[in-house]
Amino acid sequence: MTEERGARLAHLAQLMERVGAGDSAAFEALYEEISPLVYGTAAKVLRNPDLAAEVTQEVLVEVWRSAATFSPMGGSVPAWIATMAHRRAVDRVRAVQSQRERDERIGVRDYQPPQESVADEVERNLEQQQLQGCLETLTDLQRSAVYSAYYDGFTYREVAERADTGLPTIKSRIRDGLKRLRECLEVLA
Repeated sequence: MTEERGARLAHLAQLMERVGAGDSAAFEALYEEISPLVYGTAAKVLRNPDLAAEVTQEVLVEVWRSAATFSPMGGSVPAWIATMAHRRAVDRVRAVQSQRERDERIGVRDYQPPQESVADEVERNLEQQQLQGCLETLTDLQRSAVYSAYYDGFTYREVAERADTGLPTIKSRIRDGLKRLRECLEVLA
């Protein structure tokens, strides 16, 4: 151990002894020296800056409350506090995961699929019939292009490749087909 590191560990042990006796100025100094270690330890485990900040605060409150129980024979102040931070962060991960699983179980248990009313279903069926009727007014080439693009989900380029036709031609067919569909549906509305 380097002389500098030994001096730092001795300084932290003295601060911890004073904190154990209730010295708030010593706690303030200890806080300044040790909070980056606590935050870094928590952040490595949690990978969430907000949760790491919460755990840091909880650990440092715990240090204030339990400083009198620290024994230099059990290890260094940084090791003791880092162990506390690591354990608290792991506990937080478990708690968050447990809450997520609980929420999922409750969500699945309580899920009610939306119920369509009979009127909604009738209206939807009527709209589908009207659309089918309007699709029948298109030329075969327009209908095929519109179906491929809007029902099968192909891009205009894919529709052109499948039809072995130029892209501008396919765009025109789809545009003209959609225009005729709009006019047909407006008449029915």
